[in-house]
Amino acid sequence: MTPPMRLALKLHPDSLCAAVTRIEVDVARPRAASLVLSYVVTGRIGDLRLPPVTAPARADELWRHTCFEAFVRPLPGEAYYEFNFAPSTLWAAYCFDSYRSGMRVATEIGASRIAAQSAPERYALRASLDRSGLPRDARWRLGLSTVIEETSGRKSYWALTHAPGQPDFHHSDCFACELPAASAP
Repeated sequence: MTPPMRLALKLHPDSLCAAVTRIEVDVARPRAASLVLSYVVTGRIGDLRLPPVTAPARADELWRHTCFEAFVRPLPGEAYYEFNFAPSTLWAAYCFDSYRSGMRVATEIGASRIAAQSAPERYALRASLDRSGLPRDARWRLGLSTVIEETSGRKSYWALTHAPGQPDFHHSDCFACELPAASAP
């Protein structure tokens, strides 16, 4: 088991966000092919556009609205996974051969378990990937990010770090966290 860590996301320098003051992510790798991400948003939660909770299901284009994301690159190599977790509990998983190339639905990835809690000044979303088809014996580079949509329609982009230019969570600079290889389950 990898000890849990808390990481802060940074607002993209070209983004504005009046509703959110801070986003943090707790990262844990409790077993070799498991990943648990707990996103905590602090601010005026009533000013965020959060879709109603629905039955969990796979869906595309979740990043167009408030969405919590994780990018996982097993090391060594250029291939990576993209995970999208919506407040509605819809989710997505994609695999890329390299930077924005060879995208396909990651059918080997099982359903994400998503739970959310909301209060006036705090929103928390926990996403669990368990025995999900992720490589077990590899170190992982992680890119953690969030798209926040305010009720005004304005969007802001948050990540561990940002590459120069427009927001691009797929850029290798954004894979700013490394998790060591985990022990067998």
